Amino acid sequence: MTVIRQVLMLLFALFISALMDSGDAGGENRPASPSDFATPATGTSLPVFPETMTDDDGRSVRMTHAAMRIISLSPNITELIFAAGAGKKLVGVSRHSNYPDAAKSIPDIGDSFSLDLERIVALQPDLLLAWHSGKARADIEKLERLGLTVFTTEAVTLADVPRLLRTIGRLAGTSGSAERTAKTYEEALQQIENSYSNRPKVSVFQLIWHQPLMTVNNQHLISDVIRVCGGTNVFALSSSLTPVVSGENLLAADPDAIISSVLLEQEESAPAEVKAFLRQFSQLSAVRNNNIFFVHPDLIQRQTTRVLQGTRLVCEQLERVRSRRKIDRLTDPDFRTPPP
Repeated sequence: MTVIRQVLMLLFALFISALMDSGDAGGENRPASPSDFATPATGTSLPVFPETMTDDDGRSVRMTHAAMRIISLSPNITELIFAAGAGKKLVGVSRHSNYPDAAKSIPDIGDSFSLDLERIVALQPDLLLAWHSGKARADIEKLERLGLTVFTTEAVTLADVPRLLRTIGRLAGTSGSAERTAKTYEEALQQIENSYSNRPKVSVFQLIWHQPLMTVNNQHLISDVIRVCGGTNVFALSSSLTPVVSGENLLAADPDAIISSVLLEQEESAPAEVKAFLRQFSQLSAVRNNNIFFVHPDLIQRQTTRVLQGTRLVCEQLERVRSRRKIDRLTDPDFRTPPP
């Protein structure tokens, strides 16, 4: 019996030793992996590092591991990082990163006009995410000369937002969370597009600043918002991303609707002030028919998941224009339907 007891004790000791070596006893000795941050969605594969990815500047960026210390160089990217499930990995954010609330407590590293390079280096990031339209090429090269890894993103259409979410998920090792958010976004976008994109066309002037008059061309995300809502951007073919237009240009375009995303120092009074400013263009159809609307810039100018909130508002506003057309058609025998 003594020999049997000794054999059993030896087998038990070997079992415990094997269990500890496998890392299953509490998991304390197991190295961190991407799965610690998010469970992959069905059909989603985790990246295998090292991995080389191409950013929206067409540059090849090599990642040796999932990013653990991330700095965002624009507010819209800050939002996307949180939406992709990687908010806890942010160690620095661009000034004006005000959403979600958790972003407000993360160290500020400056903005597009003045980056605090010393602070950026001190934060020891293993990845900086930049906005293509918001950062000059020289700034990115300066960061790279400091030995930092920079990945540039850009959303031109609403469909680009889920692509950016998935990209950030791969870079940060949070693919599961990013995939879930991306799919929810895509489903909501499809519903909006099905409801509005084939409605009667409404010509739209998007006002992003009023002194001077500034708008967007068809390479800007806002132009795609207008398209999804069944509208047409009257300055879509301008050569500049955010062209300055003259009063004469605006009068010649004569849009059915004007959507302002101008935000003044006194936020509450901005819609009324801009509306009063536009009354000098009383010949415009949009002004004459009171088709002047406002959408907060955070909901229409930022390349984030919240742009769907702004899109719904724009769609509702263009529906008002269509409803007023019906009333005019019923009350005015000489009313002519605008061309498609």
